[in-house]
Formats: sequence, C-alpha cells, structure tokens
Amino acid sequence: MPLTAAGTVPPALAHDPLWWRSAVIYQVYVRSFADSDGDGTGDLRGVLSRLDYLADLGVDALWFNPWYPSPLADGGYDVADYRDIHPAFGTLADAERLITAAAERGIRTIIDIVPNHVSSRHPWFEAALAAGPGSPERERFWFHPGKGPNGDEMPTRWVSNFQGDTWTRTVNPDGTPGEWYLHLFTPEQPDLNWNHPDVRAEHEEILRFWFDRGVAGVRIDSAGLLIKDPELREVPETVAPGQHPTEDRDEVHEVYRSWRRIADSYDGTRVLVGEVWVPDAARFAAYLRPDEMHTAFNFDFMSRPWAAGELRASIDLMLAAHAPVGAPSTWVLSNHDVTRPVTRYGRDDSSFAFAKKRFGTPTDVELGTRRARAAALLTAALPGSLYLYQGDELGLPEVELPRDVLEDPMHYRSGGVDPGRDGCRVPLPWRGTTAPFGFGPDGAAPWLPQPAEWASLTVQAQQADPSSMLWLYRQALALRKREAALGDGPMTWIDAGADVLCFRRGDDLVSITNLGRAAVALPDHESILLASSPLEAGLLPADATAWLRVAPAPRHP
Repeated sequence: MPLTAAGTVPPALAHDPLWWRSAVIYQVYVRSFADSDGDGTGDLRGVLSRLDYLADLGVDALWFNPWYPSPLADGGYDVADYRDIHPAFGTLADAERLITAAAERGIRTIIDIVPNHVSSRHPWFEAALAAGPGSPERERFWFHPGKGPNGDEMPTRWVSNFQGDTWTRTVNPDGTPGEWYLHLFTPEQPDLNWNHPDVRAEHEEILRFWFDRGVAGVRIDSAGLLIKDPELREVPETVAPGQHPTEDRDEVHEVYRSWRRIADSYDGTRVLVGEVWVPDAARFAAYLRPDEMHTAFNFDFMSRPWAAGELRASIDLMLAAHAPVGAPSTWVLSNHDVTRPVTRYGRDDSSFAFAKKRFGTPTDVELGTRRARAAALLTAALPGSLYLYQGDELGLPEVELPRDVLEDPMHYRSGGVDPGRDGCRVPLPWRGTTAPFGFGPDGAAPWLPQPAEWASLTVQAQQADPSSMLWLYRQALALRKREAALGDGPMTWIDAGADVLCFRRGDDLVSITNLGRAAVALPDHESILLASSPLEAGLLPADATAWLRVAPAPRHP
C-alpha cells in the first residue's frame, strides 16, 4: 500500500516545502549497510533496524542506491524491474515500511532512477533479442547493423564509460552474427532509445509508482546521457555545445521538464536530483532551471585536491553556476564510486579522477583523517545541501581488497589495472572487536571482507568518544540544524591568507579552514562553536576547521 492516500506527504514532513535547499542527505548503499538475516548482504530490514542511529546522526533524508531486482553486473545499476525490490534486500512491503518508519522520524526517502539503460535481463531487452532485426521491440533500444562488408565492424568508435567498446554483437537464432546493440557502460546494460514513446511513458509511470509510495525524490543516474545522435556520428575533436553524440544533448531537457511536471503534481516537494557530469557551468545550470531538476551533484568540489586555491575556485565556480537559476549548490566529499576522503586526502595527489586509480597508491591515514575532519566542517558550513556517504561519518578509509574478491566491472574492463570501486563499498562496522563487526550476525561473513583494524572505527567504539569522527559529525549536524545561518543562504568571503578559506554565514557565524602548513590566528570571535582539531596555543593548526561565533556584522543604513 502507498505510504499515504494518493501519495500525499505524511504530516511529519509536510511543514517545509523548501527542505531540499538545506537538507543533509545520507547515502545508503544497502548491500553494505546492515545485514539482518546473516546472508552477508545488507538489506532493508537492516536499514530499518538502524533508523534511530540515522536520526541521532541528524540527517534529513536517505538516498538509496538502486534497490531493485538486478543481476548486479554493475552493483544494481543494471535494473531488471523498477516496481519491485531485489530479493536479497527484501520485499516491496519492506520498502514501504522503511519509507513510513523513516518519515515518522522526520527523515525523507530518495531513490535512484537509472534512465539511460536497463539490465540485459530486463523483459524488454529479452523480448528485443527474441524478436529479431526490424521488430518494434528492438526500437526501444539502439540496435544497428555493423559496418564493413559483413557487418563485422562496430557502428561507431564511441568509448565506454567503463573503458572498452560500446557495442556488442548479437547472435541470430541460426547461429550467424546479428546486429549490434549500444551500451555506454557494460554489455549487461543496454542503452534505451529515448526517442521512443514507450521509453518515456514507462519512466513517467515508474516515477508515479514510487511517488505514490511516499518517496520524496529521485536521484537520476547519468542524467546527461539519455539522448543519442540518431545519425551515430563519431565524437569530433572539438565538440560544440550540445553536439556530443552521447552527452548533454539539448533534447534531454524535454525529458526532465516532463518529469518535473509529474513531481510538482504531488503534495509536498518531490525533488529531482541529477547526476550531471557537465564541465561547462552554463550548460550545467541549464539542468537546474525552475521547470527541470531541483538540484544536481557537485562533482567538481569532490574532485579537487586539498589546496586552498583549488577549493575556493570550485566553491566560487559552483555558486556562480547555480546563481542564475536560483538553485542551491550541493556539497559532497565522496560516494559509492569515489575514493574515501580519509585515504584520498592523505595522498601526495589528493585530487580524484577515475583514470588515475591504481593499486598500491600510498597514503598517510593520519594526515588524511585530519584533513577529512576539516573538510567535513568546511562542507557543512557552505550554502546549500550536504550529502554524506555512509561510513564517512566514521572516518572509514578506502580498503585495498584482494583481487580475487573484487566484483566491480571497472576493475575487469580495465584489464585489472584499476582497483575499481569496491574499496569504498566494504560493509560498515557497527560493534565488537572482530568481523563482521555487527554488520550481520556474529560469524556471518559479509560480501566483502572488513579489515581487522576497523575494530577501533565501529559505531560502538566512537559514539562515546568526543575525539572521534562520529562525534564530530553529530555535533556539526546538530549545529547546522540549530544555526539559522547554515544551510541555504548567502556567504561572504573573508581575507585570511593564501592558504586559508574563511567566510561569514549570516550575521554572526564564521567558518575558517587552514589548508597551510603553519598554524594561523583566528579572526576576532566571541566563542568557538566547534573545531575539527584542538587549537595550538590559541591558533588554528594546519588542516583544521573551526566554526566561530562572532559579533554581528554592522548594518549600513
């Protein structure tokens, strides 16, 4: 049954139509969050059992990675059925109970939608393979004859987002080679043809299905990739705006305007959050016009190195990009695809790029932890909404896993060079001194192995320790709720030196981050609200952030 009649907003969440502009949104990777039944895989009942932890942490919404039936060729981003739950995670009834229970605690639910592609096990694709060339079933996808005398050459030389080819050839019933089909990711993820009315109608119904069950929003995976050049032109050396054959084509905005109309037809504010990898600021902002998405992920900030000039440039860039359309920026340090901050910020090169990931990259975990603490307060003080990936509040490092347990297709499609993304997906440690650390029942091995040294990083070990990462996050999120100046709203830079990021929020709150090597003096202040590291003789040490209560700024007539 739906959460409430006709998908209306539950009373506990009906009071704030602009909740999304300042929300703290916690990313739940279900498979690695909590295992209720001992099969080694996290599930929805496990999340339900930990809702009080999330409420105590102070989050406003939960964003769930895909929880649908899937062969898991790409961690669930190969969806076979959008109207059900993967049996390893539970049932549709479990999802509805979870949405309701979270709402009772004042926590909204956001789910993933993956519109660019489906699983090769999806009924549509299985029907397309069975129907053969020229059939209506194949028109929902990108089937195409090959080039060359015998059709042996791929229709294009487009490169996969996971490296390698983007076309796979089918086999006809008589065993002869058939047409090719397009997949910008793995062969198990055939791309949909968004020029086909069935594809558009199906996704609109999927939105209604979940909004009717009380979901407060959807995060749209690979949002800029839906529309393809029907002429299948190659990628030119210089790409004019909107002319890339597979990325950020102008027609994609028609899709999101339609989705926004559906979202706006429901009570309350049902939000559209885009995963939009677009380097041009103006074209990025186009996705956030008032009749399209509400917000989009800010990948630029997350990818920058730990350097004051780089981070300030990113902050200025993103605030300027959002300003023309009146949308709030989002701030995030990591997610289920990105090297965890504790590890990344401890490396000589603390920036992030998928192409640079390699086994054996050294890191200074102590330095990385100190910087990750400072970054947590820095991002929480910036204007807009804040995303927090599960486990970052515990200061978990990236895990370099043995090659024989890796599942991520990015590893295998790189020829084994890229360690993939499994290292940031290791199941969470909750309690105890040995694995599985409360992730599941004692003795139940999780789907990825946890390091023995995580005994000191469990929730149980940190929750009563005022020096822990968990304690810092709880304090920061509580202050963020209490201080009206934090969240959405203006900010003003304060000049405090080349290696320092200092800005005012509201009338009486200042955030200062020292990214240099030497301790720095704090601005004049009345009190310290919170600091990521202890002061040194009254000075803010290197790689630290402090929030200060200051005298109100003078008001000019």
